[in-house]
Amino acid sequence: MQLALHYLIIAGKSVAIYLFIIIAIRLFGKKELAQLSVIDLVFILLISNSVQNAMVGDDTTLPGGMCAALGLFVCNYLFKFFLRISPALSKLVQGEKIILIHDGTILNTGLREAMMSADELERAIREHGVEGIKQVDLCVLEVDGNISVLTHDYTQKTVRFRKKKPQLSHNP
Repeated sequence: MQLALHYLIIAGKSVAIYLFIIIAIRLFGKKELAQLSVIDLVFILLISNSVQNAMVGDDTTLPGGMCAALGLFVCNYLFKFFLRISPALSKLVQGEKIILIHDGTILNTGLREAMMSADELERAIREHGVEGIKQVDLCVLEVDGNISVLTHDYTQKTVRFRKKKPQLSHNP
């Protein structure tokens, strides 16, 4: 009985950390989700390391880790379920889309709300294969942290271009 309570406490602490991280990401900006820089990656790694002990404490056993993971999986499943069925909760947790550019003009209020600089926005536009701000009809920071860019009189949605690694030939 005491062992079951111990594992239930681990799962509960993991859920508390999960909710804390969601609230913190919501408060500190969603652009971090899709526009990860080296600094953001290091930050995420350090956050995960710093909260590990808060979740499992001194219990580094396999069952302890599995209880923490199970608590996170269940919480994540329930959270997504409630976000799907409740538009109000979804808006509270995920926020709303933010318009960053309209008809080739940067909207400074959108940039401030998204906690982005003009340089970051220009870099995101170039990642979409668009030369500059003036060519953008509409640019939106979506609720999932991705940036959508529409050009050519709102008819062409650009996709982010990534450099492909060169294929090595294995022919002798």
